[in-house]
Amino acid sequence: MKTLIIVTHPEIENSLVNKRWMEELNKYPEKFTVHQLYKVYPNGNIDVIAEQKMIEEYDKIVFQFPVYWHSCPSLLKKWIDDVLIYGWAYGSKSGYKMSGKKVTLAMSAGVDEYEYNPGEKYRYTLKDLTRPFDLTFEYVKADYQPFFAYYGIELNASKEWIEKSVPLYLEFLESF
Repeated sequence: MKTLIIVTHPEIENSLVNKRWMEELNKYPEKFTVHQLYKVYPNGNIDVIAEQKMIEEYDKIVFQFPVYWHSCPSLLKKWIDDVLIYGWAYGSKSGYKMSGKKVTLAMSAGVDEYEYNPGEKYRYTLKDLTRPFDLTFEYVKADYQPFFAYYGIELNASKEWIEKSVPLYLEFLESF
């Protein structure tokens, strides 16, 4: 079964890690479908029915994005608000269309992992900061899985650092 990777990066052409991940994922079309929200919806006008139909076709869904202001890029939040609606994703007459689907996040974070801890600069772990995703996907009865995060790209943007992330990400996706 193929995995749907929903990539949400507003400047993917300037990305280091997310662009590299997409390039690698595109080498395996038999395993992954890469869906770029900013490419498909540059004006933010989401085709809700098309997105819902696409979600229904997959049992494994990954939301890939850079951490922006301790959350996701705005188009992903809009996608969640627009697509996961009453009557489709939840509610007594919805059929809970995401029920049982494995869902996870794959994030690139600019700072080092230790900075996301109590007593450090950002005080909260990335797990703490992503709890709204956990609750959202639990609410629609999806099978929310632990996320993948690659830290430190802001200060370690070398080609070696970026390339180190690729097999880690692919391994994560194979085990997801």
